[in-house]
Amino acid sequence: MKLIEVDAIIVGGGIIGSSAALTLARAGRQVALLERDFCGSHSSGVNYGGVRRQGRSLAQLPLSMRAHAIWGNLREWIGIDGEYARSGHLKLARSETDFDALKAYARRTQAFDLRLQLLERRELRQRFPWVGDIAVGASYCPEDGHANPRLVSPAFAQAARRSGAQVHEQCKVLEVGHDGHHFSVHTSSGQGFKAPWLLNCAGAWSAQLAERFGEPVPLTAAHPAMLVTEPLPLFMTASTGVEGGGIYARQVARGNCVLGGGRGFALTPTTARPGQAAVLDILHNATELYPALAGAQAIRTWSGTEGYLPDDEPVLGPSLHQPGLLHGFGFAGAGFQIGPAAGEALAQCILHGAPALSLAAFSINRFQPNHHKENLS
Repeated sequence: MKLIEVDAIIVGGGIIGSSAALTLARAGRQVALLERDFCGSHSSGVNYGGVRRQGRSLAQLPLSMRAHAIWGNLREWIGIDGEYARSGHLKLARSETDFDALKAYARRTQAFDLRLQLLERRELRQRFPWVGDIAVGASYCPEDGHANPRLVSPAFAQAARRSGAQVHEQCKVLEVGHDGHHFSVHTSSGQGFKAPWLLNCAGAWSAQLAERFGEPVPLTAAHPAMLVTEPLPLFMTASTGVEGGGIYARQVARGNCVLGGGRGFALTPTTARPGQAAVLDILHNATELYPALAGAQAIRTWSGTEGYLPDDEPVLGPSLHQPGLLHGFGFAGAGFQIGPAAGEALAQCILHGAPALSLAAFSINRFQPNHHKENLS
């Protein structure tokens, strides 16, 4: 088989891989983006749609801030607004202990200019009267928001194609090799590709490719439970979450409320559903936190497959064993907002030899058997 030669092969057409493809294509590089289903059809397209910096670890905030700037110019990047709205993100506390945790987070993140506003119970009621009495306080990030992942995530791949990238959907990777100079990839479509760079952005399935090159990782799959209600009168003026987790909710311009929380289960290696128990838990929590949802009809439920690592931080950056291999996976269900910056950073490794922002905290080395020994030496 004659292999198609490109500068970089990207495995995985989610928001990370597609953003990397777009950045490389804009810089004039020849890119092949390979997606076994449809671009943006897995975790990048089935998530809640939160575009938030609030609540992220300190390690992620530099990339998240860069992503915030990209989201502010989203139409320039992908040609559509993706229903992106800087509605603000309201993180609710259901106990004084949780409110103390929000205060501590605000102190730790002062250097990042998130402009967090801590709201005691009275001010919370005045500004957001639709929040239930169960909330004792909140932290509000005014420039965070939400978008439609079913529009945004595929649009990054479409923009990459318009910029010159080869985008191959329904193109499962069957075999990957390296001859000492180039990677070779053979696919279910009968095509083969050859490149000096390979980007492993295959989401919850990335561990197989990492292990192929001697870097096993404890990546596990989880399945978000999601639902959307019938259109309701507009009342929810911010995207919301809860300290300690449990539920998140937003309302779109059409009046529908999108809610998530808990876990679903896998049907097949590539499909999942939320399950009745998870949906009932969401509805119960929702009516406590957002009383206006009482009696609302859920008109659709769904799930997907997301990749998680034990520390809930991604693997992002170069392989330590195989030159030319770059990893970008394991975003623990929170890759939508940070994804454009993560993909850009991987592309910068190729374009400039290093990313503009340090990725050291996300090195795959932290999961390798000799990592602890090396740190002590």
